[in-house]
Amino acid sequence: MDLTIVWAIIIAFAVAAYVVMDGFDLGIGILFPTFPVGGERDQAMNAIAPVWDGNETWLVLGGGGLLAAFPLAYAIILPALYAPLTAMLLGLVFRGVAFEFRWRDADHRRWWDAGFFLGSLIATFAQGITLGALLQGIDVEGRAYAGGWWDWLSPFSLLTGASLVAGYALLGATWLIWKTEGSLHERARRHARHLLPVLILAIGLVSLATPFLEGKYHQRWFDWPGLAVTIPMPLLVAAFAFLLWRKLARSHDALPFLLTLALFALSMAGLGISMWPDVIPGRVTIWQAAAPYSSQLFMLVGAVVLVPLILAYTAWAYWVFRGKVGEDGYHEH
Repeated sequence: MDLTIVWAIIIAFAVAAYVVMDGFDLGIGILFPTFPVGGERDQAMNAIAPVWDGNETWLVLGGGGLLAAFPLAYAIILPALYAPLTAMLLGLVFRGVAFEFRWRDADHRRWWDAGFFLGSLIATFAQGITLGALLQGIDVEGRAYAGGWWDWLSPFSLLTGASLVAGYALLGATWLIWKTEGSLHERARRHARHLLPVLILAIGLVSLATPFLEGKYHQRWFDWPGLAVTIPMPLLVAAFAFLLWRKLARSHDALPFLLTLALFALSMAGLGISMWPDVIPGRVTIWQAAAPYSSQLFMLVGAVVLVPLILAYTAWAYWVFRGKVGEDGYHEH
């Protein structure tokens, strides 16, 4: 264990926290056109209004941490993925503007609702494409990106983009099951039952394709000790998917969301196994990309203070607004 590994863990934690916390509100945006205009849309908005903006803190920590702790990786990844990363940021900006203005400009609310949906969809799809492009490999010569403008675009990156859309939509649906009541609650439960098979199919397709993208992936998954994880992973996914399907058919509210998070956790664990210890698969390891030891140590002091502080105020916000949102749009404790 050294500071480079510590920083890799911090950034991985930030990315995972972002996926968990911003994933469900992006998912609600993806599902937004399926909600009737009026009370259900307002109720869905109020289910995320107290927390959605703070959720993006983790994206800032992940991106900023990558720049500070692994500057070489940042310098290679950014030019390789300019297009999807720019699309993601524009989608997040447009979604945020639409979220705020739909309350303040009622005369054009349908346009702001459309903007909220499109911003959420574009941001999610771009995140999935970014992940797929990183997994399929980035051409590196020396210490610089050596590929072309469109190298990120491939059938695999489009598959990961569509898979993340399905995953976030399921997260959003299960969050609404937990946090709302009435007609929106029942609609979200129906959406979740339709989305679960789609997500499982997507996980299966991505898992089947990934080992053949890079020789090291195949080695890590199908040689010992990787086999110790490869064998039980499909069984765990199937078990959690079965439990989730059962809970969606019954009157459970919180468990579907938690079980969906478990599916995401398994997927992220598989991603970690595939990539470790590379930050750019097959090209650059975390040690090759790391900042000097003194820089890592200096930044770690700030992280030790700020990360617990962020966790504390995030937990407090979720606790204060822990109740359901009623059909009148107000939180109930």
